[in-house]
Order: sequence, then structure tokens, then C-alpha cells
Amino acid sequence: MLHKELKEKQRKLRDNFPEGLALRVHRALSWLDKSEQCNQDLDCQFIFLWVSFNAAYAQDTECLSFNETQSFSHFLEKLDKLDSHSRIFNLLWNEFPNSIRVLLSNKFVFQPFWQLHNKQITEQEYAQRFSDAKRAANFALANKETAKLTSIMLQRLYTLRNQLVHGGATWNSSANREQLKDAVQFLSQLVPFIIDIMMDNPNELWGDAHYPLVNK
Repeated sequence: MLHKELKEKQRKLRDNFPEGLALRVHRALSWLDKSEQCNQDLDCQFIFLWVSFNAAYAQDTECLSFNETQSFSHFLEKLDKLDSHSRIFNLLWNEFPNSIRVLLSNKFVFQPFWQLHNKQITEQEYAQRFSDAKRAANFALANKETAKLTSIMLQRLYTLRNQLVHGGATWNSSANREQLKDAVQFLSQLVPFIIDIMMDNPNELWGDAHYPLVNK
């Protein structure tokens, strides 16, 4: 589902949206649109997709009591329960199962790999964490736990997000092309589904926008 389709749907439904949802959807769609305009630049596309995802889910409470990955895990559990058309389920198990397995096995999007190289953990600790993470991912795959697997995927992509946003990678670097390609392919479908599910459920408690619109 592309920005254009979602925008048309938003125009038809937005009068019935609570203020918080209306602002979240409006902002998320604006960044989704920008990501589609940057389809020749993987770095920009990924960053704008992540901003669109952030616009959809971020809440004031997450900076007070949760770290970011915990916050979007709760958000994904809610989406999974509301996804009456199994859009995210089908994305995981019908469209991207092989790409997901490859990304989950990629050490470069696994944060403890960088902790090892920064001498924050030992080789033994890294090996154990990677083994535990693969076991958790394989369990989610085997049991088709949609919210859990999506959360694990986004935790890996969060490492990639940090590399780019915090200047830990070079623009258009050959070193991270494969994981960026997989990430963009996945997010470019996941993020529109998230926005669509939110619009289909306007009466759910999505919370106020992280930064409300202030006119003065």
C-alpha cells in the first residue's frame, strides 16, 4: 500500500479521527511520502521510513518509563490484535520469510556485536547473546508469533537506525548495503500497514502525539 492510497483513505476518514490520531497519521503519511520520493537513496529512504514509524507510535510515556524498543513492542502487540486482515502476519510469513531469516542472522544489525568491538562485552558474552537471540527469533518464527517477531526485527533495525542517525556509518557506504536493502523492503510495507490499521481503529486509545501541534 502506497502513500497515495493511504492519503485518499485519510481524507475520507479524518473528520472522525480523535485529535491525537489525526496528528499521528498526518505526520506519519508525510514522512512515508518523503521516503517514496527517495527511492534511489537507501539511506534517506530508511531514515524517512523510520521517522514515519516513529510518528505513528511514539508517546510521551515512552521517554519516562520505557526505552524505545520496549515501547514499540507494546505498540506492536496492540496492532497485532487489531489486524483483522492479517496484513502484518502475511508480510512476515508469505512475503519476507527468507529475507527475515537473513536479517536476523546478520551480526552487523545485532547491537552486542558492536558492544564486543567496543570492548564492552567479552567474546563469550557476545556468543551467548547471539545464540539466545537466534533461539528467541527461531521460536517466534516456528510459532508464528507475529508481534514478537516484528519486535525482534525492529530491534535489529533499531541498531541500523542508530548507526545512521548517530553518524556511525558513511552515506551510501558499500559496507551496509545488503542490510539496508532488506530493511527498506521490509519497512516500506510494514509502515503503511501500521498506518492503515490505526486508521481502521480510530476509537482505540493511541495516545496524544509525542510533540503536539502548538500554534503560539
